[in-house]
Amino acid sequence: MVTRQRGRPRSFDRLTALEQATMAFWEHGYETTSVADLTRVMGISAPSLYSAFGDKRTLFEEVVEAYAGSYGSYGDRAFTEEPTARGAIGRLLRESAELFTESGHPRGCLMISAAVNCSTPEVEEALRARREANLTSFEARIRRDVEAGELAPGTDARALARFSGAVLQGMSQQARDGATREDLAAVAEWAMRSWPAAAPGESRGKAPAAAPEMAPETPAGRGA
Repeated sequence: MVTRQRGRPRSFDRLTALEQATMAFWEHGYETTSVADLTRVMGISAPSLYSAFGDKRTLFEEVVEAYAGSYGSYGDRAFTEEPTARGAIGRLLRESAELFTESGHPRGCLMISAAVNCSTPEVEEALRARREANLTSFEARIRRDVEAGELAPGTDARALARFSGAVLQGMSQQARDGATREDLAAVAEWAMRSWPAAAPGESRGKAPAAAPEMAPETPAGRGA
């Protein structure tokens, strides 16, 4: 027996609508993006939005998950593929310089910029928790490198993790203010030069790369 679906079939592509919502939240932040703004950019009615995605907050939660698995996935790749904290965080910062400034989407990081002026406690706390989780992973990887002799004994893992997070968040805001890929790439390299040296007699950790030549900007794929 075939059970027929009640109501009219959905007349829009859900993934396309989700991507359009992502662009709106990324550009304008959570608080100042209204349901009217969302229905306009998504090309659907308010009842269709609520039916397909739930309310605005539920839609934003789905947007954040989709962003983390697409545009933002480069961070996980860096920590999976690089053997040291210096290599992983250096790669994260350099690739952030590309993502934060590339064409085709708003500048900066959605998880950082969407929280600006946010007065919805649940959304603000969820975004803060994600950022804190990143810092926790930074710190854990740094501590592991200290224990393995990749970084000098006495390296303050917590402070170094927060320093790296502050650079990342600052790069996002500077991208929003118009900084170029080359500007941010230089920031990333100077940040890595500030890292403590490898432990004496150890050469397994990656040394920070020299400041890059200012080459013309080219598109690059990835995410934070």
